[in-house]
Amino acid sequence: MNKPNLTNVLEESTINEFKKNLRGNLFRPGDEGYESSRKIFNAMIDKHPGLIVKSAGVADVITTVNFARKNKLLLAVKGGGHSVAGNAICDGCLMIDLSNMKGIRVDQIGYR
Repeated sequence: MNKPNLTNVLEESTINEFKKNLRGNLFRPGDEGYESSRKIFNAMIDKHPGLIVKSAGVADVITTVNFARKNKLLLAVKGGGHSVAGNAICDGCLMIDLSNMKGIRVDQIGYR
């Protein structure tokens, strides 16, 4: 089976520029860390994203969402990876993994 690869859609220079703007890790198929990053709780789901961003913080989330929008890429979001239906991952997409983000800050002013 051919694994989805966004390098067929994106220029290498575009991916490298994206990677430079991340504090977290960017994994491609074949990279060390890719296989463990794409796994989710439901082992029956075996999807292969084209790129995986292991976010180091909010700036990485913003950068990734903007990159996906600009390049018209399907974006999947992996929080804890416990979606039984496997909604956190898809073949050929850009997946953002939020599992390294452990804190939360709520702006209460916006909720009054």
